[in-house]
Amino acid sequence: MAGHSRRLVALASGLLLAVAGCTGQASASQEDGVVDLRQQDWQHVPGVAADGDGLRVTATALSIVDRDNGGRQANPPLNLAGTHLVTDGDFSLSARFTDVTDDAAWALYDSPPVIADEFRIEPAGLRLTLDDDDLEVIVFDGSSQQDVTDPEPVYDEHVTLSNPQAPITVHRTGDTIEIASDGDTVASTPFGEVFKSGELWLGLSSDEGSFEVSSLTATADEGASLATTGPAVERAQPSAQGLQSLADRVRPGFKIGAAVALGPLASDADYAQEFVGDFGAITPENAMKPQFLSPRQGVYTFEEADAILAMAESKGMTVHGHTIAFTEAMPRWMKELPTGSEEDRQASAEVLLDYITTVVTHFKGRLASLDVVNEPFDVDQGTSLQKNIWYQTFGPGYPAIVSQAVHDADPDVRQFINENGADVPGERQDALLDLARDTNAQGGHIYGVGLQSHVYDIETDAISTDDLTETLSNVQDAGLHARISENDVTDDEGTDIQAQQYADVLATCLSSPTCVSYTTWGVDDRYDWWVDDDGSVQQGHDLLFDEGHPTPAHQAMKQLLKSS
Repeated sequence: MAGHSRRLVALASGLLLAVAGCTGQASASQEDGVVDLRQQDWQHVPGVAADGDGLRVTATALSIVDRDNGGRQANPPLNLAGTHLVTDGDFSLSARFTDVTDDAAWALYDSPPVIADEFRIEPAGLRLTLDDDDLEVIVFDGSSQQDVTDPEPVYDEHVTLSNPQAPITVHRTGDTIEIASDGDTVASTPFGEVFKSGELWLGLSSDEGSFEVSSLTATADEGASLATTGPAVERAQPSAQGLQSLADRVRPGFKIGAAVALGPLASDADYAQEFVGDFGAITPENAMKPQFLSPRQGVYTFEEADAILAMAESKGMTVHGHTIAFTEAMPRWMKELPTGSEEDRQASAEVLLDYITTVVTHFKGRLASLDVVNEPFDVDQGTSLQKNIWYQTFGPGYPAIVSQAVHDADPDVRQFINENGADVPGERQDALLDLARDTNAQGGHIYGVGLQSHVYDIETDAISTDDLTETLSNVQDAGLHARISENDVTDDEGTDIQAQQYADVLATCLSSPTCVSYTTWGVDDRYDWWVDDDGSVQQGHDLLFDEGHPTPAHQAMKQLLKSS
């Protein structure tokens, strides 16, 4: 996304919302009332792989690096696209970790966390970390945090285990959580109510090493039920009256899409149905950004992106990839590649080109289009290229080098340069079009430009029909195509004005052959969260759905398509 803290649409969070339980639950295969979780679906969890009868967990170093490279927040994965548990009462979970080379961590959450490009918000839940004979027990209650990037648990205790090889058991009884090992209760917390949603989301990870999960089971207490279930999106269906279905009748082949995250697709039936029902194209909001795909040099974590693409393919949707070269979404190793000498730059060039080839080859044939360069210009709305690692390594012509490398790996994917503040005529738009043309003149393969169309302030950001019409004419004159890539509109001036702005942008795009698709940056205000300048978490109201219900903006777009 636009590198803005304003639009950090993300995953479901128990901190910010109690999500209703998934429907369509399927009972687990059980023996004596015990669910063997090792036999469930873990294929889309980074760092977790089947290993005989067990699971092998290896460190991924997944983390969120802030835009100034001043901090790193751990981002261990959960099993989002696979199996999670649903229970209507008390339960026990037991795990046995062996061959632990450094640390072994086990998370049990009430709902998935919020994951954004610059922060992660911990939901209510429990995290256990075993390091030699030390077991750290951490509980989050889902309350608001003063600093979302450094959450403070309501319970944090270290206990010494007499036998670290013995199974560790978590037993929830009402408002109490007990942790036991080798027959002894080693910790007891009065925070059992953190699991009030009735859903249990599991994660396995290691900070630095690896370990074997030789047993992992779940059991419901007497009188309670326990079931396994898959992601909510599996049960969502396209709507004959959805935006994409209506657009197909007006302009066949024109795609209306949205940026999405895996968490709400997996956990929230409302969100999943809104997305599948109304949209025909998908942009992974964060899962394909460099810091999420390659947390360590040479290490790739494609699992969550693959899960989103598999979902899109199962629903017949097209995918727009996002993104390759982007200053504010790089892992630290990429930002810190050496460029001080010609020898350094040559070595770093090999590393960066290998990254492009590996990523694009992995997704080859699955992407209709791709942001090969994202937000290249100064963040203060200037027209100078940011001096990022790509610039430092290859020089100001780096977009052509990136574009050629992408083309070599996948000649069929349509390439875009995506930028904010270029959706109305002006110097920034001129600079974007010049950059695209110059890139192609240097051997690049840019098909078009992405016009983000964020309207955070109606007075300063509003996009008139006349301005957008002129913009699309300018794009056509440059021999390029355009896509509305990240449209969202504040409701600060009222929902009627918001609705009109949405409809104007879609109508103008739809009527121009130069504009090949329209995407809104998010689905439901339920997940429209951002961090204010004072560090507090704020909810936006900028999208087409709000708490599971269509907004006036959605109705305006729907009416526009019906009357076109």
